[in-house]
Amino acid sequence: MTENTQQSNHSAPELPTQYTPAEVEGPLYERWVERGYFEADEKSDKPPYTIVIPPPNVTGSLHLGHAFEHTLIDALTRRKRMQGYETLWQPGMDHAGIATQNVVERELAKEGVSRHDLGREAFVERVWQWKGESGGQISGQMRRLGDGVAWSRERFTMDEGLSKAVQTIFKRLYDDELIYRAERIINWCPRCLTAISDIEVEYQDDDGELVSIRYGEGENSIVVATTRAETMLGDTAVAVHPEDGRYAHLVGTEIELPLTGRRIPVVADEHVDPEFGTGAVKVTPAHDPNDFEIGRRHDLPNLAVLDERGVITAHGPFQGLDRFEARSAIVGALRAEGRIVAEKRPYTHSVGHCSRCKTTIEPRLSMQWWVKVGPLAQAAGDAVRDGKVAIHPKEMESRYFGWVDNLHDWCISRQLWWGHRIPVWYGPNGEVVCVGPDDEAPTGEGWTQDTDVLDTWFSSGLWPFSTLGWPEQTPSVEKFYPNSVLVTGYDILFFWVARMMMFGLYAMDGTPPFHTIALHGMVRDQFGKKMSKSFGNAVNPLDWMDAYGSDAVRFTLARGANPGVDVPIGEDWVQGSRNFANKIWNATRFALMNGATVEGELPPAEQLSATDRWILSRLNSVVAEVDAYYDDYQFAKLSDTLFHFAWDEVFDWYVELSKTTFMAGGPAAEASRRVLGEVLDVTLRLLHPVVPFVTETLWTTLTGGESVVIADWPKAVLVAGADAPGGFRDEAAEREIETVQQVVTEVRRFRSDQGLQPGQKVPARLELSGTALAAHEAAMRSLLRLQPAGEGFSATASLPVAGATVALDLSGAIDVEAERKRLTKDLAAAEKEKAQATGKLGNEAFLAKAPEQVVDKIRVRLAAAEADIVRITAQLAALPQA
Repeated sequence: MTENTQQSNHSAPELPTQYTPAEVEGPLYERWVERGYFEADEKSDKPPYTIVIPPPNVTGSLHLGHAFEHTLIDALTRRKRMQGYETLWQPGMDHAGIATQNVVERELAKEGVSRHDLGREAFVERVWQWKGESGGQISGQMRRLGDGVAWSRERFTMDEGLSKAVQTIFKRLYDDELIYRAERIINWCPRCLTAISDIEVEYQDDDGELVSIRYGEGENSIVVATTRAETMLGDTAVAVHPEDGRYAHLVGTEIELPLTGRRIPVVADEHVDPEFGTGAVKVTPAHDPNDFEIGRRHDLPNLAVLDERGVITAHGPFQGLDRFEARSAIVGALRAEGRIVAEKRPYTHSVGHCSRCKTTIEPRLSMQWWVKVGPLAQAAGDAVRDGKVAIHPKEMESRYFGWVDNLHDWCISRQLWWGHRIPVWYGPNGEVVCVGPDDEAPTGEGWTQDTDVLDTWFSSGLWPFSTLGWPEQTPSVEKFYPNSVLVTGYDILFFWVARMMMFGLYAMDGTPPFHTIALHGMVRDQFGKKMSKSFGNAVNPLDWMDAYGSDAVRFTLARGANPGVDVPIGEDWVQGSRNFANKIWNATRFALMNGATVEGELPPAEQLSATDRWILSRLNSVVAEVDAYYDDYQFAKLSDTLFHFAWDEVFDWYVELSKTTFMAGGPAAEASRRVLGEVLDVTLRLLHPVVPFVTETLWTTLTGGESVVIADWPKAVLVAGADAPGGFRDEAAEREIETVQQVVTEVRRFRSDQGLQPGQKVPARLELSGTALAAHEAAMRSLLRLQPAGEGFSATASLPVAGATVALDLSGAIDVEAERKRLTKDLAAAEKEKAQATGKLGNEAFLAKAPEQVVDKIRVRLAAAEADIVRITAQLAALPQA
């Protein structure tokens, strides 16, 4: 019994006959929030435990991925709160620059206006208006799930405090020459009209075309191949390898670029692979990142021929055509001039797409702002290498190092209006001034601020400390930084985690943002496929919550959460978790009706039955297992352990074995009632972080305590007279009850094999001498529906199990002849199946032609048939003789 447990004096607290989540969950959650259970006090002398929420987009709604991640974080923080930590689960949302701007622009389009019609200031005001009215739906959905976040601390990446943090770190990086402005090739989205980072590009295999084009004439011609023929209008060279003898005579000369009348040089560059294709490549420095680097090495001009929407700008017959229209038109024109040497269609190759709108990315030369990531990435990698930060599971470290050790400079500017505007002003005479949060921006004629905004990941990279009040050294920063653990998906290890590591170490004087990075997988459907609306397999978790309750959804997700591994989930699994919640409810209700209590101390060991000692010993084992699994972020294992302990051992065995004790009454019954109360109390507290709603209702009813949210986390149960490190353990009692279970299981199997109904009673004689089972005879008879052997008892079957013998008289329980006919018929069917499978597996011609999976299925059928023959033969032999 915990300090927060004060059971009232009535002997049998009442629960409704049925658990109805919809009636319980909402009011319970609001009560928790009103009482401030989830708030965190930076003035507390308790040890801190901090987790920041991976900030969902303000445009988003709760999907299964969110529900999965939030379930894991909530389980960790609820447990730590019960363990006495000052626990902060920091909530908040991301302003989601591109996504939010797109949403509001679509709203404006319905009104027949664009953001340019409004102007920048009015458009930004409109976005704030949209956020206030429609944004942040996910906050209400998080409440439905039971998220124990500190709502009073909720932050938004565009709020005043976080904006100050963004401006502060930009200024510091700029002053340290870690932020610079340069013209380079970037990933450009012609739909979103902005640059996007490398990690926001999704690559997929698309069917395109590979066209080989002849540049120049006769012996001085070179053939190049391209999948983007439209970019040839911007070619400023052809490159070959310096040691490629085929083209040595052409290096340093010029050849004519078809369709343009321009002449371009042939350059030698080691980047060219002489074994690939013709060994020659066209060089378009303004529209390809590799070509850009070649151009820099050879001082080639950068000729842009596509505008921001992917439309041809080069003067001539193709001007004004979309890039894909121009591709066909240019190939047609080249074909007409006899310049096409070869064409391959379809040509499947990897193509980058915008992760938000799926538009094909266009590499484009553009003036942008960049973070010089070299020293920052080095520090981020060293923090893990030196053991300051642990990545869990450890095998994910290689992916992390593969990213941070090869990180390119980060393009942080975006051509949007919604976001943190870059705090740089340009003067009329070429001046460039970076303004910090406490600086006055330049004024006067000719001064203008940079029109770009920062990449959304720039602000979310500050999340572990900006949400605590940084750049001020607030009490919250002192108390809750560094964070204890980051729980997030491996899929954003590069998007977000690496950014936070770089910025945290830089801004906080070498202190990493968290001690541990716990990575989980992605939620998939029951067949292992990625969930997607386009696939038709996406699930709204709110629908499942409505149908089965939030606890059922949470338990299903937690039970599938192995570190770093994807989680398949189907509705039938949620139904199973709902059944588990109902089982907990019904078993606790039965226990309360039979006097289970937490009042008083546990009886000393000598007053406890073997059944009582067994369940208390098992309970302490489970407490230790669950703690170890939590510390290793093994949510699936801890959930599975609790499921089987609660359902199998407590409800199906201990409660059932104790029924005869309760019926008999007396001191033994009183002791078992107290033990049952203890076991339920501890089990409900162990389950609470994963299934908070049903456990809150049951625990408060059982104990009379204020709330399980603030109850003590279970420690080892102690029993007077049997003290031991790690709590009470009784291996002898465990072995004894395992023997009881063995006997009951074997007799139940025999009864089922003989076709007896579960509730059908049969006479039996139990020979238990020389075993520890005598004390359990009444319980075993009750569980097995065995009547005493009266006059005329004649054993028709005798089962030797675990040193005991159970003799049964089935003569009046079944129609022996009818059962013999049924089993004989089943045996004939099994033998026929065996013969067919054996024949096929013995046919060499069949084995040579049949697919391996077909042969494997036949082998499985043969094994099943052989097992059936053994089983049915044994059942026939056990039938009484006529």
